[in-house]
Amino acid sequence: MTTTTKLTIPLLPLRGMIVYPTMVLHLDVGREQSVKALEKAMMTDEQVLLVAQKDSAIKEPTSDDLYQMGTIAKVNQMLKLPNGTFRVLVEGLARAEILEHLESKPHFMVEAKQMVDQPMTNSNEQAALTRALMEQFEQYIKLSTKLNKETFDSVTDIEDPARLSDIVASHLSLKLSAKQKILETLAVEERLQQLITFISNEREVLHLERKIGQRVKKSMEKTQKEYYLREQMKAIQKELGDRDGKTGDVAILKEKIMESDMPERILSVALKELDRFEKIPQTSAESSVIRNYIEWLISLPWAKETEDNLKVSHAEKILDEDHYGLEKVKERVLEYLAVQQLTQSLKGPILCLIGPPGVGKTSLAKSIARAIDRKFVRISLGGVKDEAEIRGHRRTYIGAMPGRIMQGMKKAETINPVILLDEIDKMASDFRGDPSSAMLEVLDPEQNSNFSDHFIEETYDLSKVMFVATANNLQTIPRPLLDRMEIISIPGYTELEKQHIARDHLLPKQLAAHGLSKGQLQVREDALLKLIRRYTREAGVRNLERQLATLCRKAAKIHVSEQKKRIVVTEKQLETLLGKPMFRYGMIEEVDQVGTATGLAYTAAGGDTLAIEVSIVPGKGKLSLTGKLGDVMKESAQAALSYIRSRAEKLEIDPSFHQNNDIHIHVPEGATPKDGPSAGITMATALVSGLTNRAVRKEVGMTGEITLRGRVLPIGGLKEKTLSAHRAGLTTIIIPKDNEKDLEDIPESVRESLTFIAVQHLDEVLEHALVGE
Repeated sequence: MTTTTKLTIPLLPLRGMIVYPTMVLHLDVGREQSVKALEKAMMTDEQVLLVAQKDSAIKEPTSDDLYQMGTIAKVNQMLKLPNGTFRVLVEGLARAEILEHLESKPHFMVEAKQMVDQPMTNSNEQAALTRALMEQFEQYIKLSTKLNKETFDSVTDIEDPARLSDIVASHLSLKLSAKQKILETLAVEERLQQLITFISNEREVLHLERKIGQRVKKSMEKTQKEYYLREQMKAIQKELGDRDGKTGDVAILKEKIMESDMPERILSVALKELDRFEKIPQTSAESSVIRNYIEWLISLPWAKETEDNLKVSHAEKILDEDHYGLEKVKERVLEYLAVQQLTQSLKGPILCLIGPPGVGKTSLAKSIARAIDRKFVRISLGGVKDEAEIRGHRRTYIGAMPGRIMQGMKKAETINPVILLDEIDKMASDFRGDPSSAMLEVLDPEQNSNFSDHFIEETYDLSKVMFVATANNLQTIPRPLLDRMEIISIPGYTELEKQHIARDHLLPKQLAAHGLSKGQLQVREDALLKLIRRYTREAGVRNLERQLATLCRKAAKIHVSEQKKRIVVTEKQLETLLGKPMFRYGMIEEVDQVGTATGLAYTAAGGDTLAIEVSIVPGKGKLSLTGKLGDVMKESAQAALSYIRSRAEKLEIDPSFHQNNDIHIHVPEGATPKDGPSAGITMATALVSGLTNRAVRKEVGMTGEITLRGRVLPIGGLKEKTLSAHRAGLTTIIIPKDNEKDLEDIPESVRESLTFIAVQHLDEVLEHALVGE
């Protein structure tokens, strides 16, 4: 390789193009730096070095953004256009390599050396390569839509192989890097071989384009223009292996399907649907439906399973940390873990926690999941009326989606989570179906291994799921659904249990929530007991937590405004902070009353005491029942009255009392509806008290139904009723003889402070309830 002497020359950067020697073409120059370079060239020898930018997007290139090899060109003409740019006619003279960048402002100035081509020594080889290049170029022009026969005619007369290679390269649709490579190749032989290879590859691409165009043209004959464009895109993707568009989506979905650990039957369904998705046009509405279905199949857990922590000691520790009391529920969970540890095959139990609001049913389910290291999912069923909420919608409907059970499984991401079915007693049914009937399959251990969701269509195994349901009222749960669950009653907390819960759980939680430390707010035991007795009346601890939150807010205000570092709440200060007590401690009468008996009732909020009042006034035997009583309580009053009439003589009551007196039975708090089968002996005792003028002992509460013969029948909810009696300050409770077996469910601390009298007949009730003989 030989070179001429060095020269100093202005440089003009080119964007997206290469100028070869002997080429004559127009350039539009608009950049200020480039215009300055042209002006400098016009003032000297009218020569400029044309060098391509590596990245055409750069507006103000530096020396690093330019190639090292360019073309020395002569500026033959320079014309300013109306838009402010310059149109320049340049003629390529020779290749040149940049040796050094001298300056970049106001324009590039470089030191370069002119390069000379390396001619071929073998004339036969030169002739062969030149002929091969011309043949390839001729075939390329025939396939190309951008070049015509005149282009080929213009190069046939060129005999110099170096010039021929540059002219042919300028007509090819090559990438900038490929054109630059040809510019940098000084050996003519190598340059010709490169061009032959480039043209050969381009001919294959043009041949495929023509083939694709022919295929699309055949399809277009039977369809409209929109279909033609879609088919053309599909054909291009198929030939070029393009992963964009729907082809790419199909590949991604298939990859996810194969990674999802689906069973064979589900895998075949998913692949079949994927094949349909691929064939249906993307603009079709069914395309999105099928895709949604496939994505749901992928997102559901089919085999992923968390490992249970079956250590009974670990579970017991967790349950005791989170909840105080609730021994029966904890015992049931520990039994399940023990059996699971022995068999490794027990199906998940289906527990139903029944109890009033605020006793910790939902948080207990969370603790169960934490104790055995399973994922936890809560599904709220309150107010659900549509069967499709449980089983899902069929895919034929717009906006169809799986039911809440499948949604819960997707959220869990494992096949063995703990699923909480919250408020299962508040499901309703209407014209859209009966969701409680749909729950039968979910909660039946013999059926839920093949649960069928209308949207998923294929059966799904729920047998490893541990279902925990919660409800406030046992009576509103449909009997078939109730039969499939193991009922565990959580009746409520005693005052002692509430103290423990408040001190160990609720107060620390509220202190942290209000930015206080244990040292900044202390609540004495006497204040805590008064707070429970006089400011709340509930089976659970929800209102207790609210009152503690109020105390924390008051303490935070005092701490900020008065700068007190330590606030101690005593029984006396409680009234200052929370105001007057909302409830009177104890519901018992201050003295023994005639015609008033205290009954025990079961409500959705737990147990409660119920005062039943009787008034006897002269009249014509009219019986009035007030207090918004239900039919059952009205019938209990009629039965009690009939029994007293049949035993009037023995009870030392005027046998004609019902003819000469009007009897009014009233249950206070008349705005609250009341009903139930356990007020019979209470009404009878109040009636006898009013008719005999014998007072009822104020410390005695009672519960039980009465027959016309005076027999006392068993009742339900004894534990809840006993807790309410304990809260109200009663000391003696009269219960049916058949309910003695339920006494073991009552906390020992409550049993020790109460006297239980089991009776079989009303005469026994009157003996213990009435004052005197």
